[in-house]
Amino acid sequence: MDTDAQLTERDPSPAPDQGPEQRSRSARFRARPFTLLACCLAFLFLLSTFVVQPFLIPSSSMENTLRIGDRVLVNKLAYRFGGEPARGDVVVFDGTGSFVHSNAGENPVTALLRGAGAALGLARPADTDYVKRVIGVGGDRVTCCDKRGRIKVNGNPVSEGYLHPGDAPSSVDFDIVVPQGKLWVMGDHRARSSDSRDHLGEAGGGTVPVGKVIGRADWISWPVGRWTTLDAPRSFDGIPAPAGHRG
Repeated sequence: MDTDAQLTERDPSPAPDQGPEQRSRSARFRARPFTLLACCLAFLFLLSTFVVQPFLIPSSSMENTLRIGDRVLVNKLAYRFGGEPARGDVVVFDGTGSFVHSNAGENPVTALLRGAGAALGLARPADTDYVKRVIGVGGDRVTCCDKRGRIKVNGNPVSEGYLHPGDAPSSVDFDIVVPQGKLWVMGDHRARSSDSRDHLGEAGGGTVPVGKVIGRADWISWPVGRWTTLDAPRSFDGIPAPAGHRG
């Protein structure tokens, strides 16, 4: 038997210690996945903050156009370079000061976690964020309802094919001229939507400042079976400009 071979097998020589350069290279290699993940999250956060934000639909107020659990992509550049919301657009807005007049407060840590999740479309949005359809813009006279039960904008009836089946355009009569720089918004599921009609007697008459609009909902991104774009309906194409408007 080879004694030298036995000794080598039973008592192998210890591996030489790695030098500082090798240890540094190994540490960098192990840290690389975490750095890549941090960069990806930072990119997604910036994209969500300034360009396109996922938005989780929390209620049935926009059915059947949008359903609970849908994720829509909100285009934050839609109105940033001179454009303004148009009739028929589905918009996400901050209802503070128009739909919500008091802030109950939230634990800062909880708010931070919820905000991060909402920015990625993984958590419910803030209670002050709403998604509705624009029915009237600044200067428009919006009334309900004509003899056939239709909403009228600037005297013209609107055929609202996007309404939830069985819903009337409104169970509440109203007649309002939308102030300049404001919007009159309503949900597509009128029977379950808390919208401009519910705030008629408050300051602002239920209208939402254009400056509070976060962006336009342009796409349904989830679930996969509901992938589609959210195009403005043709219902508003024939609406005349508001009285006194000069184009």
